[in-house]
Amino acid sequence: MVKHQWAMESYGPLLEKTRVPQPGLQKLAVDSIFSKLRSAPKYLDPESEPGKLAISRCLTSPSPHVVDHSVRHVCRLVADSVISVSRASLELQSALEGSDPKLVPVFVKGLGFLARYAFRNNNNNNNASSHFTSTHTHPFVRVLLCRTEVQSELLRQVLLFMLQNKPVGMVRVCEFLRPLLNVSILKLLVSESSSSSFAMQLVSSVVAFCCSFPHDSLPVFKLLIECLKYLPHESSEDHRKLIFVVEHMVEAYIVVLKSLAGKKSLITEAHLCAVEFLETILSLSTCLQWHPGGHEPICELLMRLLSVQKDLGLPWVPGLSSTIVSLFTVIVQSELEHEQISILKLLLLILKWKYNNDAAINGTEFSLFEETLFLLPVVSLMSSPSKSVKGLATDLLLLLEKLLVKMFVAPKDKPIIEGGVYYLSTPGIIVLRLLRHLWYQDGESSSRTSLLMLALKGIMHDRPTSWVSHLRGFCLAIVDQRKSSLPLSHFQEVFLNEMPLLLSAVLNVLLIHPSMGATAVDSLSSIAIMDPKLGVALLLTIMFYSNIFIRNDINRHDMLLKIFEMLPSLASHSAMIPLVVQTILPMLNKDAKVSLYSTATRLLCRTWETNDRAFGSLQGVLLPKGFINFTSERDICISMAASIRDVCHKSPDRGVDLILSVSSCIESQDPVIKALGLQSLAFLCEADVIDFYTAWDVIVKHVQGYQDDPILAYSLFLLLRWGAMDAEAYPEASKRVLQIMWDVVTSGQEREWAKARISSLEALAQYEVLQLENSIPDFKKMNLELFFSETNPKVLKAMEDFHVKIITYEHINRRRLVKEKRVTGSKIEKLMDVFPQVIFSSGKINEARELPGAALLCFSFTPKDVNEHHASKRLRDVHAGYENALVEVAASLQLSRNILLALMALQSWKGFMRRWMKAYTVSYDAKAQLSVLDKTSKAASDILKSMIAIADEAIPRAAENIALAIGALCVVLPPSVHTVKSAASKFLLEWLLQHEHEHRQWSAAISVGLISSCLHVTDHKQRYHNITGLLEVLFDSKSSLVKGACGVGLGFSCQDLLTRVETADTPTVMKETEKVPESELLGRIIKALATMIQQRTQCSSDVLDSLCSCFPLGSYDMSDKVLKQLSENSEDLEEDIWGVAGLVLGLATSISAIYRAGELETVIKIKNLVISWLPYVHSLVESSTFQGGESETILALGSCIALPTIVAFCQRMELMDDVELDHILVGFKELISQLISVKKSGILHHSLLLASCVGAGTVLSCILNEGVYSIEVERVKCLLELFRKCYLNPFPFLVHLGGMLGVVNAIGAGAGILVNMNFPNYTRQSGYQKESSSVMGPLLSRSDFEPYLTSLVQEMFVVAQNSDNHQLQQFASWVLAFLRHHLWSKELLGVDSDRNAAETNSKSVSQSFSEDSVVLKLSLWLMDFKYTEPGTIVHISRVIAVLRCLSRAPRLPSLDWGSIIRRCMRYEAKVAELLLKDSACKNGTLREECIMFAMAHANQFDSLLTFLDELSDFSRFKTLEINLQSCLLNHLADLVKVYSNSRLEKLFGDVSNYLSSFTSFKESSTYPKSLLCISCWKGLYECLDEVSVDTSAHISHIERCMEVLFTLLPVVQSSGSVVSGDVNSVEEWSEAVRCLRKAPQSWLLDFLKVSHEEFVQSADKEVQKKVCAKIKLVKTGSLSLIELGKMKSYILNSKSQGVWDILFEVVAALYHAEGSIKKQWLIDAVEISCVSTFPSTALQFLGLLSASCCKYMPFMIVDQQMVLNDLPVTLVSLLADESWNVVAETVVSHLVSSTKRIYDWALQIADGSYIPGSQPIDESENHMAVSLLQVMHHTCVLLKSYLPLDKQLKLASMVITGDANYFFENTGL
Repeated sequence: MVKHQWAMESYGPLLEKTRVPQPGLQKLAVDSIFSKLRSAPKYLDPESEPGKLAISRCLTSPSPHVVDHSVRHVCRLVADSVISVSRASLELQSALEGSDPKLVPVFVKGLGFLARYAFRNNNNNNNASSHFTSTHTHPFVRVLLCRTEVQSELLRQVLLFMLQNKPVGMVRVCEFLRPLLNVSILKLLVSESSSSSFAMQLVSSVVAFCCSFPHDSLPVFKLLIECLKYLPHESSEDHRKLIFVVEHMVEAYIVVLKSLAGKKSLITEAHLCAVEFLETILSLSTCLQWHPGGHEPICELLMRLLSVQKDLGLPWVPGLSSTIVSLFTVIVQSELEHEQISILKLLLLILKWKYNNDAAINGTEFSLFEETLFLLPVVSLMSSPSKSVKGLATDLLLLLEKLLVKMFVAPKDKPIIEGGVYYLSTPGIIVLRLLRHLWYQDGESSSRTSLLMLALKGIMHDRPTSWVSHLRGFCLAIVDQRKSSLPLSHFQEVFLNEMPLLLSAVLNVLLIHPSMGATAVDSLSSIAIMDPKLGVALLLTIMFYSNIFIRNDINRHDMLLKIFEMLPSLASHSAMIPLVVQTILPMLNKDAKVSLYSTATRLLCRTWETNDRAFGSLQGVLLPKGFINFTSERDICISMAASIRDVCHKSPDRGVDLILSVSSCIESQDPVIKALGLQSLAFLCEADVIDFYTAWDVIVKHVQGYQDDPILAYSLFLLLRWGAMDAEAYPEASKRVLQIMWDVVTSGQEREWAKARISSLEALAQYEVLQLENSIPDFKKMNLELFFSETNPKVLKAMEDFHVKIITYEHINRRRLVKEKRVTGSKIEKLMDVFPQVIFSSGKINEARELPGAALLCFSFTPKDVNEHHASKRLRDVHAGYENALVEVAASLQLSRNILLALMALQSWKGFMRRWMKAYTVSYDAKAQLSVLDKTSKAASDILKSMIAIADEAIPRAAENIALAIGALCVVLPPSVHTVKSAASKFLLEWLLQHEHEHRQWSAAISVGLISSCLHVTDHKQRYHNITGLLEVLFDSKSSLVKGACGVGLGFSCQDLLTRVETADTPTVMKETEKVPESELLGRIIKALATMIQQRTQCSSDVLDSLCSCFPLGSYDMSDKVLKQLSENSEDLEEDIWGVAGLVLGLATSISAIYRAGELETVIKIKNLVISWLPYVHSLVESSTFQGGESETILALGSCIALPTIVAFCQRMELMDDVELDHILVGFKELISQLISVKKSGILHHSLLLASCVGAGTVLSCILNEGVYSIEVERVKCLLELFRKCYLNPFPFLVHLGGMLGVVNAIGAGAGILVNMNFPNYTRQSGYQKESSSVMGPLLSRSDFEPYLTSLVQEMFVVAQNSDNHQLQQFASWVLAFLRHHLWSKELLGVDSDRNAAETNSKSVSQSFSEDSVVLKLSLWLMDFKYTEPGTIVHISRVIAVLRCLSRAPRLPSLDWGSIIRRCMRYEAKVAELLLKDSACKNGTLREECIMFAMAHANQFDSLLTFLDELSDFSRFKTLEINLQSCLLNHLADLVKVYSNSRLEKLFGDVSNYLSSFTSFKESSTYPKSLLCISCWKGLYECLDEVSVDTSAHISHIERCMEVLFTLLPVVQSSGSVVSGDVNSVEEWSEAVRCLRKAPQSWLLDFLKVSHEEFVQSADKEVQKKVCAKIKLVKTGSLSLIELGKMKSYILNSKSQGVWDILFEVVAALYHAEGSIKKQWLIDAVEISCVSTFPSTALQFLGLLSASCCKYMPFMIVDQQMVLNDLPVTLVSLLADESWNVVAETVVSHLVSSTKRIYDWALQIADGSYIPGSQPIDESENHMAVSLLQVMHHTCVLLKSYLPLDKQLKLASMVITGDANYFFENTGL
């Protein structure tokens, strides 16, 4: 304390002396104080408290002398480094704030000195001057903000600072002054006080400095240009200040430019700087809404500046192009005359500078788009009343015309782009970019997307349509909305007020585009209708371009006519009518050219269509006398007639006013004019303003020439159709009218008459059918004859519709409740009806024992009095009766170790077991509380137990039969009774493995295989054990019969393999070996059978060798031990007859499973191989080499019994043609003939004859029953006669049996064949037949075959009834029992299990048709037309037309429709050569129509349902042509209507399986894949649309299909970037979204659910597709916007790579949302950009959303970079809109925060201080730092008016560095 007091006392006396009134003494005292401060010890130096206090006292002295002297001393202390600059500045600043106003200049000077000293010192030491760039610490800024008195002195200090620091460099000086200028402009210009003049004075002072030192002025100018951006622009006062600044800068520029003239380097830089100044001023004027009328002074000033540059001889620089672009938007918005004059003058100056002569125009290599954009604005100014404006516009147009011609004749290659100009977007640049994109769009980057399509929801879909077409649709939508009195949206209102002229200017340039000109005219027309204000401008445009298009060097007469088409659209506003009419009328002078007069007439008519006020002028042109005046000018008369027709069409009331002119047309001798007149009258009759028959009486004499002119006839029938309304009132007249039309229909088939005939048919269809029948003799007959002879597809289509009308009429007026005429049964049916009573006359069991085979099929084993007993006794009696029958029949039915007999027995036992089960279940007590399933299960269990008990004790013959009976029992049981089947399988497997009992093994083998084919779908374990057991016995057994039976059993087992989709999971826990894939099991079977056949026959065949490699065997393979055992087990082939036959039959039976496995080539190999084993057949494969005659015979026997299975299957799958079938039948005939003729005994010979007869008869019935191929009658009778010889001649009983089986199987009995056969129970349809030399269809349906077949059956009946030989009687009765079973049984043989046929609820429909019924005639024609006979080819279009007619018929006659449709399916391939000549009928159409027909009537006919079932089976479906697959998928909903639930489950499973297979093929990206996916989406949509998702049992299967389809969707693309090759992708997505809209929403939301982690971390395309699908569903309204909002955070915070398309979809979904929702998304996007790891994504979305909502949306062509560059335009214009202004402050505030964040990040990257991970911004964004910062900063500057002052200052303090050209490089301009 003492020390401090002493210290104060040491300065106190001197301080006191400063108060004396003597200035000299005061100065001495100050000198002493500061001298003492310099030499004082540390505790008294300037940094000590006493020192600081002493300095402060001096600076705050009331004496000016003391203060002045003290300030100087402080400055010296700083200069001598005694104190720091900051310390001194602090002392002076604090003293300044409290000083007397008179002393303020002193302190300001001192602070100025300190600033200069510090600046120089820092510069010398190369220190950063960041201290001076901060607004808060800047010395001049602190002085300025201190008090107002400092301003004048501060101005001087600024100039002094600039002057003294020139040597340092003006760039550094300007960096120092930047904060002062920013603060001055931002803070002081907002004030209206006098202090605001400081900023103006500062600018003028700095500008004056530039004038004084021109060589150092350029950095100063650049600083001022930067500061211009911060000038306010809200009020007129702000605009005045702007003019002040600009004026001073222009004057200074002029001085500087003149001073630097002659100094090349400096003048060039100054020149470029001046251009930058121009660009900045004009770009600001277009981005911001300046004060109205404020452009005039700016333009005047800029013109002065440019004039000086031009006068100085400075060259044109490309940078001035941006000036032109900005002037374009200015002139479009300008409405004041004086402003327009100034703009035009400036533009003229620029263009004359650029194009100083014609050579400059012709020699330019730069783009001319900037200049040509002015065409429409300048042309529109030609309508100005001001002579000045007109004069300037004329001068400008002359220049623009030259440029336009240059664009016409110049090469269409892309010109050189003027670089270094457009680094940030402005409205003009956006418009220019659109124009460039459209002009070169075929070569432009396809990644750019037009936002205009967002507005076209519900108008135009996602198609690759041009922007010009989009614009037309958008404008016409607004027009339609106004017509409907619906209010326009705010956006539409803004668009209407501000955008039409801009859009028209773009379209105006496109008028000269080589390919888009016509489309541009159409779009301009739509704008003219939408905005009548443009009428005059567009009228002048038409005149301007009409002069251009007729130039000799242009010569575009097509466009001349096209541009005249715009005239009518200008008449949408009444005020334009006189102008338009006056434009057209001069062309209607009599002396005008014919083409001009004709065109004018049509234009006037179109004008009237737009506005009715033009009708008076039009009527004057269309007077009847015109046809007289221009008789020799046909074109003029035609144009008048066409106009009259259009008037009558558009307004019949106006047409009546022209009725005399209409009459003149009709009376004309010219057929075209007459035709147009008739069309006119037709429109008047249609509107009922003219009575048809009254008019007809007048004109009938003038239409006599229609027979010779098809055009006239066509028009006449357009009129005659309206006679239908009053036809009954005028019967005679209508009859004559109908006869006229009918005569033309029947006149001929010349191509030129097709259109007239179609018109006639359409006219006839308007009349009632009854009137047609009464007026036209034999109408129906002649009509059908015409139909059946027509070849023109278009005429056939009209006839088709005509016939459908007749069909509908017949159906409505049919006779009801009429009993159908009963078709008398054939003699064969009557014989078979009484057959059981004849051979079992007593009904006793001993008769069944005598004839066991027949008894199984038709003997009644139920006691006659059983119904009289009590329920329990009745059940016992029934059971006992059948048990006894089982014992008796099994013991008496001999199988003779013959596999064919065993198969016959098995079929017979099926009938027996079916009746036993039925009798057992019926005998249950009705009071018993048991379900049908429980009764069936209990009955089956009891029966099986009885059979097993009997079998264990039975003799070998009975045991064989009981084993077969057990198999038969399992076959007739429903799949649900799987426990009984499992028990039976286990029992039979025990027998199968008993090698010591051959009789048990071979019959058990067949039954085990049969049971395997009907096990429950889940019984994998039992199926596996059955197959492996059969394989084991096949290899181990020494009996050839057992091996053959195992082969048969394995073939049966294959029937159920691969019939379902295998899953990885199993419902029960099994060993791995028990769930072997079914494909592997099939492979084992095929390899085993092929190997065994080779071993048993010692034959070598490449086919057999190759079969082993077709299927994967997994870990299983045959060991060498097994192969060795096989070779050792070889027996004598004489004893091995049925062993090898069974193996061959097994191999043939397996082809259905092989087909399901997709091994089509293997199926064909087996087919060809088995056919090749049949003697006398030309082998379709290379011949096999046999080791002897016996081997050949054995294989032939196997081939005979196997071929029916192969033929039946291959016919159905279209794998066999008529040539092969013919070879097979010929081979059978030759073989049987040879065997009969050779008198040879021996079991092998007789067995082959037996097999050949059975095989031939069955193959014959297979071919005929299929109804596809025809067989010659003689060939059929020849075979039947050979069979007859076999059972009439003295052969062994087996041969007799073969002959009889051949006959009944040819009839269709199907004895001995259990799989893949189709033996429908046909009845005769004698009324529907025509005699022919060939047979097609079942033999029993042929009346001409009946006598012969009856004689054959009667012969066998006699043998069965009474024969000397008991064995022959047994066989005959058994064979006839099979025939009776076929004819009378309700259960069809061979299709007991409903695997191959869908369930149906088809109702019996009345099939009574009158003899002249059109449906009946068409059906019979379809049934009887020659499919295969040469020279009788029917045109394929005719077949298609008939099918289409019948598809639309409500009912059909009862015919074999399955066969008919199968024939039609194959017919197209037979007449394929016609398709090449007739392009109207594409390949595959007929087959598609067959499917459509089947779907239409499948609910009535089971044969059609079976046909569809086969086609839609997975194995068959995948082999169909692509168009048929597509057709079936398209109509899944139709299949749903006719399929059962179980079949539907398989159907959808097959569809899913097939679609899933696409993912493993390269073809998945091809057109077929896309087509099928589209078809499937459509089909599923129909399923969901027609079936209630709440009650549908198959909705889960549909959902599974949709999940699979979804994985196949292509990667999503923004709609706008779709090119022509991606049309299918767009359609696929469109159909997918349409289908998903119908899906249950709970499933949909669960399926499309994507977590934040999945989206951010996964690059999986499936995740992106789910997100896109969800967005598209929101867009369609299927999901709420809330679902979209849930994804907002992670969509906007993800990597920008790959997310662009998603962002586009989000914006598309938001486009039609409410404004509040879009505003919230805008705010959230900016907020997310402040914290996001990937800010560019949120900013891209911000740009997209702003672009889609702002008024410039129609012009926006964006990509990922462009959308950012456009932010200064899109966001600024959006927030300037009154509806968005409410969120402006919030958005801009967040945007500034985001900008500051990116600024800090960019600075770190720029100065090298960036450390990876130090910023919360991902490193992948680093390359975008500079571009993001420049765009965001510029945007914030333009939006600064929404910010408080402190944020504006922070914004201004950001020093943005970087290459501005970066942005240019990314604009693509």
